[in-house]
Amino acid sequence: MRALRLVAEQHLELTDIPEPTPPIEGEVSIRVLAVALNHIDVWGFRGMAFAKRKLPLVVGAEAVGVIDAIGPGVSQLSVGQRVVMYGALTCGQCAGCRAGRDNHCENVGGVMGFHIDGFAQERVNMPARLAIPVPDAVSTTDAACAAITFSTVEHMLFDNAQLRRGETILVHAGGSGIGTAAITLAKATGCHVITTVGDNVKADKARALGADHVINYREQRFEHVVRKLTAKRGVDVVFEHTGADTWNGSLLSLRRGGRLVTCGSTSGPSTQMNLMQLFQQQYRIFGSFGASIRNVGDGLQKMAIGLKPTIDTEVSMEDFGFCIERLRNRDVFGKLVVRISP
Repeated sequence: MRALRLVAEQHLELTDIPEPTPPIEGEVSIRVLAVALNHIDVWGFRGMAFAKRKLPLVVGAEAVGVIDAIGPGVSQLSVGQRVVMYGALTCGQCAGCRAGRDNHCENVGGVMGFHIDGFAQERVNMPARLAIPVPDAVSTTDAACAAITFSTVEHMLFDNAQLRRGETILVHAGGSGIGTAAITLAKATGCHVITTVGDNVKADKARALGADHVINYREQRFEHVVRKLTAKRGVDVVFEHTGADTWNGSLLSLRRGGRLVTCGSTSGPSTQMNLMQLFQQQYRIFGSFGASIRNVGDGLQKMAIGLKPTIDTEVSMEDFGFCIERLRNRDVFGKLVVRISP
């Protein structure tokens, strides 16, 4: 079967590898239909794996597929059913897993496509407990964006930041995959959405998506605009995932007692901050990584009622590397999806 493998840093190959063996107890065999790209794919491509890994490595961290075979003891899934695959090989037994906090797993085997072989291959075996059914109303392309994109935003906005109707939120990088999802889900919650983008074309697209105010951060200091828009009060929530370049401006954009939730650092992992500002303004800061299986299911249910991810482009496996470059250059609005099997 075909697979996309990282054979060396920044060197991808589309090659043939052996098909998986028949599924064992508790497993399902899945024909992978599509993979959605994320910034974690860029980090892995550049060698920023933050842990030991062995190359060659099959890439792809977020995917959807259809079940081809089920192993003994699997009763909750059936052959022919579309599923989204959870993006980390969790143990299912530790306190975090048993409590439904899958992203708190104490014995995680790694992130798919980052530490261990991922989903950019035509077939893969997975524990059945890590396969989440896709509702009939959700397209395969949209479902490809559920396991990381929608679930990450669900976890950030609702589990951590506790976003509520009527609040004002600042969403950074509103043209990114999770940025577009955050705009969509925050607007559906009944929030006032301010977002930042890097050019005027993306600004128009963000407005069309529902953003109430769009700031081109290359032309204006976003924190100054936010303070003006909120009559110096500040926003209730900042959706932060860009890191060093925006961190202190994000804090200045918060109201007293406001909440900042962050899941990324694409502009750099280190910064300095004013601790007096932190405690005097009584900010609440949440670090958020990944999501739970429940979050994946919640995201799929929202897709089923019409809250769809924003798809930039859908391409073939041969164009995976080109898509990585587009992500690196921020030349994207929404999600890039790679077709794996028909």
